[in-house]
Amino acid sequence: MNKKSSQLLRRPNDPPLLLLTSLASGPKHGYALLKDIEEFAGVTLSPGTLYGAITRLEELGLIEPVAEVERRRPYRITTDGRQVLREVTTEMRRLADVVSRVFDSLRGVCDEAEP
Repeated sequence: MNKKSSQLLRRPNDPPLLLLTSLASGPKHGYALLKDIEEFAGVTLSPGTLYGAITRLEELGLIEPVAEVERRRPYRITTDGRQVLREVTTEMRRLADVVSRVFDSLRGVCDEAEP
């Protein structure tokens, strides 16, 4: 994963990460992306945020436009985009596993300390 892509996708609610996740299931145009992200992540993106993220992802070669459909411009994830998404989610999963183990080891200790 290149450093710029890695820095771009650090938080699970980052618009670029949400876009890549949505596009992993197939091409979508802007409005469909907004609705899909709202449905699976509970995050409402503004059009400005959406199209800013689309521009950055396109510049990085992680997504690309496909042929227009009824005046709508759909995008799809590229091979590089799938690889970045896979690497970022693996990193997030690894972090979540560490946090889970820490919480498991503190179970009982923290419970006893609370009033």
